[in-house]
Amino acid sequence: MSASHSASGKEAPYYYVPAPSMHPATASLGLLAFGLGMAMWVNGVSAGHWIVLFGVLWLLFVLYRWFGDAFAESEGGLYGKRIDTSFRWSMSWFIFSEVMFFAAFFGALFYARAVTTPWLGDLDHRIVLWPNFAATWPNFGPAGTVEQFGTMGPFWIPTINTALLLSSGVTLTISHHALRANHRGQSIFWLAATIVLGATFMVCQALEYHHAYTELNLKLSSGAYGSTFFMLTGFHGFHVTMGAIMLTVVLVRLIRGHFTPDHHFGFEGAAWYWHFVDVVWLGLYLFVYWF
Repeated sequence: MSASHSASGKEAPYYYVPAPSMHPATASLGLLAFGLGMAMWVNGVSAGHWIVLFGVLWLLFVLYRWFGDAFAESEGGLYGKRIDTSFRWSMSWFIFSEVMFFAAFFGALFYARAVTTPWLGDLDHRIVLWPNFAATWPNFGPAGTVEQFGTMGPFWIPTINTALLLSSGVTLTISHHALRANHRGQSIFWLAATIVLGATFMVCQALEYHHAYTELNLKLSSGAYGSTFFMLTGFHGFHVTMGAIMLTVVLVRLIRGHFTPDHHFGFEGAAWYWHFVDVVWLGLYLFVYWF
């Protein structure tokens, strides 16, 4: 993500079209390695986690080169207002795709709780198919096919994480207003505080997962409850990690003076993404931990 033109004030009067690049192809190789490694890992193949690690490191290397090229183009004055508009539309559609991504998982949670569970617990299914099935949420499957596990309540780590993410949204907004007021030092400080809050969130989530596995016996294989819990919270944690990386890159660029009060879409795009992550967490906090 880049500004509409460089901090020096250069701005191209045309729509810049970059030269052909190998970055998309090389990035797809990293994603392929990551997907194959994950499939091998969950199926017990010993080399799976190493292939996942290679895919992640390779993808990060490609993205470092790719975004480095974009930053150089921006600071070189190759971007203009039309490119700025393209960036804004691209980021908007990307976030919309993420909204639909999480909507699918929230929909799966709703379907399992409000549709499937009552349906399987009706008189015909209970008598004919699964006499010992209890139509409660969460449940342990027909005839106890799922190991006993404990549920994850809202206290205390999820509530602490909610406070952390909401606070990070406030600090990020303060940083943005400071940048617009040309108070670069204050903007750097509050953006760094946002990153620290996001990192603390991830540490707390790791502690929560450790508690779930070791003390509650709650795993990905713990029926519909376990699968939806870890898919929703796990993917959200992944998005928090990606958002923190984005903000870290923005922080480095802010320190280097790449942004001006009027031209800083790199900052704005990352902020949009972070606020989206905050909103998703509020949905998780309510529908996964409370209800």
